Amino acid sequence: MALEEARAAMAEDEVPVGAVVVSLDRGIIGRSGNQRERLKDPTAHAEMLAITQASAALGSWRLDRCLLYVTLEPCPMCAGAIILARMPWVVFGCTDPKAGACETLFNITNDPRLNHRATVIGGVLADDCGSILTGFFREKRRMGKK
Repeated sequence: MALEEARAAMAEDEVPVGAVVVSLDRGIIGRSGNQRERLKDPTAHAEMLAITQASAALGSWRLDRCLLYVTLEPCPMCAGAIILARMPWVVFGCTDPKAGACETLFNITNDPRLNHRATVIGGVLADDCGSILTGFFREKRRMGKK
């Protein structure tokens, strides 16, 4: 489903990242792709939008019985939101060498100085997740050279 959200974002000319929040009690309660361009909002990352939907669905900011699935390793903003929402699990596809905050550049989700930590599983369908991003940016570069 996160890959579906990434493809939908790409169809809207957004960076193709998709996220899904699953509640252990209620199933899927949030899903989105990036919408920064559409909403003209720098915080409109797929994870942030899916977390907002999940919180609304539960009527609580605490997502302590939820998992986040996302196609790209969360950035510092999204990793911070994961911690603030008390999400215990994050599963991501490909790493982000430019902004990854769950293992690549930073480890916000497991920083012992913070009051909450999340178990992170990276590399799930990494090739599929990465190829969507690679293709998107390859096309952007190609179009920019015309």
